[in-house]
Amino acid sequence: MVKSCQQTRALLASAFVTIREDEAITRLAESLAAPANGQGRPRKPRRRHLVLDVSIIVGVVVVYAFSLFGYHWLASAPGPLAEPDVNTAEGTVVLVRFEQLHAVQNRLDVKVLVMPDDSMINKRLNVLNTDTSVRFFPQNDLGDLQYPVGKLPAQVATTIEAHGEPGDWPFDSYRTDAIQADVLVGTGDGRQYKPARVEVTGSLEGWDISVRRVGRDSRDSDRPDNVVVTLQRAKGPLVFDLGICLVLITLPTLALFVAIQMLTGRRQFLPPFSTWYAAMLFAVVPLRNILPGTPPAGAWIDQAVVIWVLIALATALVLYIAAWYRHST
Repeated sequence: MVKSCQQTRALLASAFVTIREDEAITRLAESLAAPANGQGRPRKPRRRHLVLDVSIIVGVVVVYAFSLFGYHWLASAPGPLAEPDVNTAEGTVVLVRFEQLHAVQNRLDVKVLVMPDDSMINKRLNVLNTDTSVRFFPQNDLGDLQYPVGKLPAQVATTIEAHGEPGDWPFDSYRTDAIQADVLVGTGDGRQYKPARVEVTGSLEGWDISVRRVGRDSRDSDRPDNVVVTLQRAKGPLVFDLGICLVLITLPTLALFVAIQMLTGRRQFLPPFSTWYAAMLFAVVPLRNILPGTPPAGAWIDQAVVIWVLIALATALVLYIAAWYRHST
């Protein structure tokens, strides 16, 4: 009797264990089948991904279009110089054409052309009927500009001084003294002075030019024959300057971030990154040299941006070497 009860209990226990095992297997099968039936973690719909991708592309295109429009608007804001008045009925005109500004040397290259009044021209041959020279103020590199008798006046290249501070790049501006011209007619001691009216024309790439007319002195204020020229950097290239500065600042930021991640062991050390660091280090000087106007060496941008970019990149390279040493040991 006792033996029969023990056998019954053993059979019941075995059946209970079998039922528990079947329940566990069923739950495991349901959990494995849930993702296949779409009952797991919901995935983002494909339509949402498409909308996000299109929005990013449209945003980039809009920003690009607005940047081009802004650059064009800033570059064309001041407008060109007014057409010069070359009417010689009331006297000789000296036309000054701008060629190039050397900001570091404070020199402005110009070409000078004399347009004599009717009394100095041989109407039949359309040439000068007397020796003529132009005395240009402020003093230029060539002294008196000579135009011999029997020839039609041609342009003569010379250089005048433009005062400014190139170290203030890109906010530097330059200004000439009052440009004045006197015409000397005749030869030897018999030459005579004739006042001339100065007119300016031309343009300089990357510069906005403004002209102010002045008299020879306070008594000639009603006859402003002279001009004062002011040159300021155009606003359009300032956007390009800002972009280059952002690139220069981004380089050491990325380099330090990657080096710190490798040194602290948060990311795997990768030996090929050494060439990446070298490329960034040697890219700084070319980026600096393509800035519009090429700021002089030692300008404020070198002190405030370039030198610190180089220091930060060198620091990142040192951290990378430390990470290499730590990894190798």
